[in-house]
Amino acid sequence: MDYLPIFAKLENRPCLVVGGGEVAWRKTRMLMKAGAAVTVVAPHADAEIVEAAERGELVWVKEAFTPQHLKAVVLVIAATDNPLVNELVSQAANARHILANVVDDTPKCSFIVPSIVDRSPIVIAISSGGKSPVLARLLREKLETLIPSHIGRMAKLAGEFRDTLKKKVTTLNGRRKFWETAFDGRFSSLVAAGDEEGAKAELEKLTTGVSLQGEVSLIGAGPGDPGLLTLRALQLMQQADVVLYDYLVSDEIMELCRRDAELICVGKRASYHSVSQEETNALLVKHAQEGRRVVRLKGGDPFMFGRGGEELQVLQESGVPFQVVPGITAAAGATAYAGIPLTHRDHAQTAMFVTGHLKKEDDSFRWATLARGRQTLVIYMGLMKSAHIQEQLIQHGRDPQTPVAIIENGTRINQKIYKGTLSELESLAEGVGSPALIVVGEVVQLADQLSWFGKQSFNTEGDIHAPSVVNLG
Repeated sequence: MDYLPIFAKLENRPCLVVGGGEVAWRKTRMLMKAGAAVTVVAPHADAEIVEAAERGELVWVKEAFTPQHLKAVVLVIAATDNPLVNELVSQAANARHILANVVDDTPKCSFIVPSIVDRSPIVIAISSGGKSPVLARLLREKLETLIPSHIGRMAKLAGEFRDTLKKKVTTLNGRRKFWETAFDGRFSSLVAAGDEEGAKAELEKLTTGVSLQGEVSLIGAGPGDPGLLTLRALQLMQQADVVLYDYLVSDEIMELCRRDAELICVGKRASYHSVSQEETNALLVKHAQEGRRVVRLKGGDPFMFGRGGEELQVLQESGVPFQVVPGITAAAGATAYAGIPLTHRDHAQTAMFVTGHLKKEDDSFRWATLARGRQTLVIYMGLMKSAHIQEQLIQHGRDPQTPVAIIENGTRINQKIYKGTLSELESLAEGVGSPALIVVGEVVQLADQLSWFGKQSFNTEGDIHAPSVVNLG
């Protein structure tokens, strides 16, 4: 181990930065964030340093560095573009046994600055010992995605509760088990949801030995590409005891669930219902009331034609705690991957999302509104009703030559785009598989120009269009 990783308390301690450029300002901000009393020595300084000095946040000494500037400081950072000045700083600091860092010059450093994951008071430092700073940064970026943003608030509350816990749980082993339960259970979820008062109450309840109640996380899995999952969704999926999922959730996303979680398919398909909505509701309540962490995983966004609101109403009526993690809805995800902007200044000023589960006898449906020009109409689950949709839109004034697209398996590696006109929608839909999204509007014509994902799309004549794309497969 070339360097001992330590965490130094710099609050109100004098620290020196030599240099007045962009790098010097970056190092200065880092020290200021740690509460250090920072002095910057440089004949000239960037505007950020000057303005910070004017606000009284640091001291700017407008002169060239000399060893006398090291008097009374605990550490120094040299961040100039002059190797001779950096060498002088390093030698003078070493002679005075002061910790010194010379930016991008490891041999002259007596300490190095690691890549930092800051979830204060939780702080994680990653260092390559100066051998490969870029690799250390890449590792930090990976950790940033894995460590929840609320972990710092959780640690703060835990610290505030330590003295109380020592009085109520007298053994070291008992306190260890207490915190393992708290950090892996409802306390963590309450902090993540921003309910700090509820989290404090949960800690109090835990000390009495009351069993934790389960909860349900309603999560939007997005349209299929696992890269579109939110970080919060991924974290909850990897903590779940039970996952109730729909058919629309891709296999790649299901692979990201906790390995030993119980997976229950409650999906529905056209003309075939494997599990009724009532059964799904009952399963959610049952598993949560048994104290399990339940994830309800829905394709797209759970509040966009997903009946997520109905499921939450049942949970609320049953007294089951829940939280919601939104997902990218198919209308946004699939059209983006197809190169079709939902709005465009020259083609569409509005976008409307509707479900294709229509009843022909339903006179309340506002077809005239949906058929207006210069707007984008996105229809979910509309394949089986494509003939009726085509007929009604044309009948209520939409131009039969309006461009349309059907996006099959949007955002997935097997995505296909079928393009034609509104008058061809019924024939265009023949043979298209689910999940599929129908897009009606002038913006569809931009797909050839803006297409970037996948390899091909089809028109009604069966031609294959090969736009310039980036193959992410």
